[in-house]
Amino acid sequence: MASTVLQLIGLLMGLVGWCLESSCTNSAVWKRGSHAEAVLTSSSYYEGLWMSCASNSLGAIHCQRFKTVLGLQGYIQACRALMIIALVLGLLSVILATMGLKCTKLGSTSEESKGKISLTAGVMFILSGVCVMVAVSWYAARVVQEFNDPFYGGQKYELGVGLYLGWAAAALAILGGGILCTSFKSSAPVQTRAQSYNYSASQPQKIYRSAPSENTLSKAYV
Repeated sequence: MASTVLQLIGLLMGLVGWCLESSCTNSAVWKRGSHAEAVLTSSSYYEGLWMSCASNSLGAIHCQRFKTVLGLQGYIQACRALMIIALVLGLLSVILATMGLKCTKLGSTSEESKGKISLTAGVMFILSGVCVMVAVSWYAARVVQEFNDPFYGGQKYELGVGLYLGWAAAALAILGGGILCTSFKSSAPVQTRAQSYNYSASQPQKIYRSAPSENTLSKAYV
């Protein structure tokens, strides 16, 4: 029962983390324009992995997708690849975690096989969270580096909402994967005890009686 609850908690956390990963990937606010040195703040700029946007004080927003892929900076291309890999791993993890639940029935799959499926899903959740953590941390480090560089002549940006979504998604995915791995470990001893009990029960029972004593023999002769 305890391992089933852990599996459900791990699956729920991983699923929420995967949804946040998707929102983070599609977010256009990975970094927003800094107004620290600006005199007029009527317009704002922000960028994501796929597009750059600009808005004014009237609320009009204009977004434009990046026209080229090879012309982008290397870290943006790497972050794109990491986020896509994280989404694929997260989706596969959700499917495998659902199949590995003890409360679900999948043909004649044994409890041990389900535990291994759940363990695989947990490891994949952890890998998905690590990919997101690397991507958002790398992107944030570049934003901070450009902001603190006094010789940088371009538009300076600050951390956007998309990065915080990515950190939250990575934390949930890693925690959910760890819980799924823990549920497999907690269910393993129970299975071992059950197997040893079934093995001993299947053996033919032998009844041993004590040898008759001398008093019993003498009474029998009398």
